Amino acid sequence: MPPRPEQRRQRTTDENFAQSVALVFAALSAFQARALPARHAAAARPAAGRGAGAPSVWGQWRQVASNRPFLLFSAAMTGSYVLTFQVYLALPPAADAVLGPDGTKATSGLFVVSAAVAVAGQLRLTGWAERRFTPHRALAAGLAAMGAAFLPLALAPAASAPATLVALAVSVAVLGAAGAVVHPFETATVVALSGNRLVATHYGLYNTVSGLGITLGNLALGALWDATRADAPWVVWIALAMTGTGCATAVTALARTGRLHPLPAQPAPA
Repeated sequence: MPPRPEQRRQRTTDENFAQSVALVFAALSAFQARALPARHAAAARPAAGRGAGAPSVWGQWRQVASNRPFLLFSAAMTGSYVLTFQVYLALPPAADAVLGPDGTKATSGLFVVSAAVAVAGQLRLTGWAERRFTPHRALAAGLAAMGAAFLPLALAPAASAPATLVALAVSVAVLGAAGAVVHPFETATVVALSGNRLVATHYGLYNTVSGLGITLGNLALGALWDATRADAPWVVWIALAMTGTGCATAVTALARTGRLHPLPAQPAPA
């Protein structure tokens, strides 16, 4: 059965949007390549001049993979990335389901709201959290808020376009604000758990764990969406809210058992 005209228009709109996003990222990559400082020759010394204790790439990965507190923290934070990605995955279909052809415009507006909250509120929210919480409590509060961001969608009447639009805007704003709180403390915790050694390798493994978690989480969420959207669309939003609560609980448990205490800083090999 050939696609209907409105389906073709939607597909064209989606393709144009994807191309625009790709161009933006390509431009940012080119700008970053020009802005990064040149590597000094001293940093590229021959292997013979390095200290005998400098580990190989596989040795570095083995060291990071043996850092149990870091691995537990990586696993605990995976859900936060699943929640963040729903701005691009679950929320646009929710807008389309209620708003129809206007769903694409609403989705574009959601991206604007998310970016505006992050840019305008990052420093203020970070400062506010630093004054009121310890780093681990700030992380837990931010994760819980990320989950709670989906509750307005669970409570909004499914057939009401205005209510859904308001719920979408509130959800994106809260998710952006909570993410702005979480990110600085998350970054600081990764560095602390690395003992200021092999920091880039820790980040590499951290992002690998997060990527795997995003893949599995989105597969599970997609299956849940297909199974419940006709009769109980709120189930997806409750599941996401519980994900945030679970992440906050896991981080709190790690902090209380001392697993998030910074490792002693170690000097890099000569």
